Amino acid sequence: MKLSVVMPVYNEEQTVQEIVRKVLAVEIEKEIIIVDDGSKDRTRHILKEEFSGQPGIRVILHEKNAGKGAAVRTGIANASGDIILIQDADLEYDPNDYHELVKPITEGRAEVVYGSRVKGTSFRHKYTLNLFAARLLSVMSNLLFGLNITDEPTCYKVFKAEVIKAIEFRGNGFEWEPEVTAKLGKRGVRIYEVPISYYSRTIKEGKKIKWVDGVKAIWTLIKYRFVD
Repeated sequence: MKLSVVMPVYNEEQTVQEIVRKVLAVEIEKEIIIVDDGSKDRTRHILKEEFSGQPGIRVILHEKNAGKGAAVRTGIANASGDIILIQDADLEYDPNDYHELVKPITEGRAEVVYGSRVKGTSFRHKYTLNLFAARLLSVMSNLLFGLNITDEPTCYKVFKAEVIKAIEFRGNGFEWEPEVTAKLGKRGVRIYEVPISYYSRTIKEGKKIKWVDGVKAIWTLIKYRFVD
C-alpha cells in the first residue's frame, strides 16, 4: 500500500528541512504532500528552493493562512495513496514510527490508527495544562462516542484513504482534530492505537497551540455529538 504523508506547515523555517528529510529517510513507499498555510517567514522560500519539483514531494501553497484544518483538507484532497498519515513539521513526532503506525491497516486489523503518546515511553509534555487538556479530550471522546482511546489530540492520525476522504470536515483550525474523532466515532469506526515517541517543544521554540484551542476542541466534541 502506498502512503501519503500530509504535512501542514506554517512558519516552520527552523524545522521544515529536517522533518522532510526525516520523512524521506523512512523506507516505505510514499508521497509527501506539503501544504504551506501562508507562512510569513522563510518557510515558503525553503520549500520552493529545496523540495519543489523533487520526485515524491508535492508542495502546495495557500495564499493566506487559513489554519491547520484547512491545510490538512487540502492535503487529503490531493493525496493519491491508499493510506493517509498526518505529519506536523515541528519535530515533536518521529517518522521512524511510521512502520508501526501503518501496520494495523496493512494487516487488515484497522481502518484508522492513532499514535498514542500516552502509551509511549518518552511522553514528556512541557506544559501541564496541555497534558490535562489531552487527557480530558480523550475521556470526553470515549464518553461521547463510545471510543477507547488514550490520546485524542495526537498529531499522528492515520487513515485508510477511502475512510477519511468520505468524511466532510468543516473545522479550519486545530479543532479539525476533535472533529475527525467525533465523526469517526459516530460512524462506528474503531480507532486503533499504537505507542509513539514524542518530544514536546516550548512556545519559544515555535509551539502554536493555545488554551483557547483547547476550549474550541471541547466545544467541537460536544457539538458533533448532536449534529453531523
